[in-house]
Amino acid sequence: MGFGAVCISSHDGAGAAEAARLVAERLGFRLIDEDIVARAAVEADVDREVVADVERRKSLLTRVLEGLGPASMAGGAMIMLPDQADYARFASHELRGLIRSAIEETARDGKVVIVAHAASLALASREDVLRVLITAPTEARQRRLAESLDVDEREAARVLKRSDAGRADYIKRFYGVAEEPTHYDLVISTERLTPEDAARLVVDAVNGASPS
Repeated sequence: MGFGAVCISSHDGAGAAEAARLVAERLGFRLIDEDIVARAAVEADVDREVVADVERRKSLLTRVLEGLGPASMAGGAMIMLPDQADYARFASHELRGLIRSAIEETARDGKVVIVAHAASLALASREDVLRVLITAPTEARQRRLAESLDVDEREAARVLKRSDAGRADYIKRFYGVAEEPTHYDLVISTERLTPEDAARLVVDAVNGASPS
């Protein structure tokens, strides 16, 4: 059996987005990312932002309050949250289940590259899924992030620390595990490899497993 789906997980600053795009392009697969959130939202009949919030673990109310800031709150700003009923209708754990179901259904459709959402863990039992982790040492990722965000490395380090912590929290909440290299079939470090190199390794792995 060949691989009908490729799941690409990554750490920020590892260049995985470009690698995933190249993998999908060369294999003729669909590239799936936020489509997972959209699909889960349709199944739940809620706004997609509600599902996205479950993944980010930050409620819409929290985000609005942060955006308004103290000055606006002191001024008695009116807050309209029309989709709060969606939060009341669906518990977070139910929405998490829908996200996992959306991942599984997408993989069943075949010929897909699924980016993020810890899809490798959701599909761990499927033999037709290639599970990939694209990463790099913290220092390398920090330099890239500083360049891409046009900030100094100290700020990039803070951003990276929050990002890595959030990713670990997501995996723990959704799957109850701490991430290990053994969760993946292929682990690629881009410290010295380009996204092009990483994509080539993934494509070779898929083609090598294809039936002759």
